[in-house]
Amino acid sequence: MKIIAVMFLSVLLGASPAATAQNILVSNAAELNAANKNAHPGDVIILKNGVWNNIDIRLDCRGTKEQPIQFRAETAGQVILSGKSSLQLGGDFITVDGLYFTKGYAGDNPVFSFRVNKNQLANNCRVTNTVINDFNNPKRMDENYWVSFYGRNNRLDHCSFFNKKNMGVLLAVILDDERSRENFHSIDHNYFGFRLPLASNSGEIIRVGVSQHCEFNSNTQITDNFFEDCDGETEIVSLKSGSNVIRNNLFKNCQGAVVLRHGDFNKVENNVFLGNNKAGTGGVRIINKGQWVVNNLFYQCRGTGFRAPLSVMNGVPNSAAFRYVTASDAVVANNSFYECAPLSFCEGSDTERSEPPYNIQVINNLIYNRNDSNVYLAHDKMDGFYFSGNLASKDTRQTLLPGFKKTTLTLQKTNRSFIPMAAKSENNKISDSLRSKSASRIKGRLSDTPGFYNSQTFLQLEANTYTTTGAKWFTKNSLIQNKKTVFVNCASVEEIRQQLVKNSNNNLVINLTANSYHFTAPLTITTNTSIRSNPKTVTRFRTGTDALPFLIQLKAGNSLVLMHMDLDLSKVRSSVFISTDTSGSSDHSTLKVLNCKVNNYSGNFLDAAKSGGMMLDLMIHDFDYARWVAGEVE
Repeated sequence: MKIIAVMFLSVLLGASPAATAQNILVSNAAELNAANKNAHPGDVIILKNGVWNNIDIRLDCRGTKEQPIQFRAETAGQVILSGKSSLQLGGDFITVDGLYFTKGYAGDNPVFSFRVNKNQLANNCRVTNTVINDFNNPKRMDENYWVSFYGRNNRLDHCSFFNKKNMGVLLAVILDDERSRENFHSIDHNYFGFRLPLASNSGEIIRVGVSQHCEFNSNTQITDNFFEDCDGETEIVSLKSGSNVIRNNLFKNCQGAVVLRHGDFNKVENNVFLGNNKAGTGGVRIINKGQWVVNNLFYQCRGTGFRAPLSVMNGVPNSAAFRYVTASDAVVANNSFYECAPLSFCEGSDTERSEPPYNIQVINNLIYNRNDSNVYLAHDKMDGFYFSGNLASKDTRQTLLPGFKKTTLTLQKTNRSFIPMAAKSENNKISDSLRSKSASRIKGRLSDTPGFYNSQTFLQLEANTYTTTGAKWFTKNSLIQNKKTVFVNCASVEEIRQQLVKNSNNNLVINLTANSYHFTAPLTITTNTSIRSNPKTVTRFRTGTDALPFLIQLKAGNSLVLMHMDLDLSKVRSSVFISTDTSGSSDHSTLKVLNCKVNNYSGNFLDAAKSGGMMLDLMIHDFDYARWVAGEVE
């Protein structure tokens, strides 16, 4: 009898986790904390729809591979975290699903962190179907990450990230001790969009490692993501560690490059870089040892120098690992470049970076270019490069090195693009040793036929990007503010002020109907405003006897367009005509001066505060450009 009782008890104990798994609805921080504390493998904790304001979520429960513990929104996108809020994971096999971070900020901390404190790192945890939108610290210079990875085998997937405006990398993989190295994190099927230029470092979208940890392997997998208009700085993705993979991603209209900055044996494979002739759009920059750049398509990428479609850099002789280690033992194969700016070999060559790359195999690449005088530039000795089987379009004007051949290339048309293709007879057999090495280095294959695979490969990658990246419930259309555009006539500065107040929630278009406007105080632009007049008539601005610090101030987060104006400013007593917001707000402003004449002004036309982001679009006639801007325009 005793034996039977023990056996029966063991069966009950083995079955208990599945039997006790439950769905638990929580509606506030106290209930959520209690649910986390008491969670069992298989439990589903459901966060009630609504606004969760000023909440610091810390989850450190432990599920299993077979039965993770899930924390999910009652309805994806309708659990809104605002105010000063953040999410920290420090347990095992936890899944977070469907949250929306907006109208708030996280202070010095990341918005998501895969650790609760230094001793509680996340392993095998996942954040999915979640959005961070414009969740910025109020001050632009107050730096933080949006996502920080620690631990091992964590995953961020099908999430969307929009409008990071303040300083700091959007997503950082941290390798500060052994618990976070050789981590095999997965960053996949996410959407990263709309990061305006910061005019400084720390504007990357993803950074894996830092220079102090550059000799460690991370093994982070960055796959199947969509990067759009990511213009924060020269580096979109910065790898500062080894053995990482960047595969099947689409980079669209991004002013920067994937930079293999530190670390060895990284792979950039089967990605598409759509520059679409946008200035500064780049591709891949190679530094360090053993990097592979294979089967990528570069389309109308117009960056130069460090942002070139392909840049292989010189190094510092006997460089420390955290400086500029000379590029070596790299393979650049089966890539296609369509109407791109010239590739750059030995980039950065100077008195310090004086060691040219060596053992760089550039094989079976295809360059279609009808517009540039050169298809590549060489800035130092090329003895360390081995070129073989590379094809350039027949009308290329440059005299090419051995290993390049001019030939007739055909174009495969897709819905939006052209894919250059080589004739079937143009083959260059890959060596057996390199093909054998490729079996362990890349997921795809090295082809004897030059260039990126074909149009079907591109179309499939593009289709997957548009349909499978980002949170399912959130689209870019969700960001569109349906503001009404109001057109008004104003004959005085006071009328302009009244319309700015009246239309603070609208887009305002002001038509100046008088010939003279008297400013007794500065005019503050607090909504998106366009001001225009009859360009055939001179419009005079004037001030009183007391000088003003500036005539117009553009507040953060708004735009000002001056268009079709012939301005006489001879009666204006002010140091500055237009001043930006000096509060240091993380909200950017836009100034456009289009088809205008500016005459007889003795001050500075624009004073742009260093701490406030600004976009400029200028078409000014009859003005002394050399002295018109004060401060630093970013």
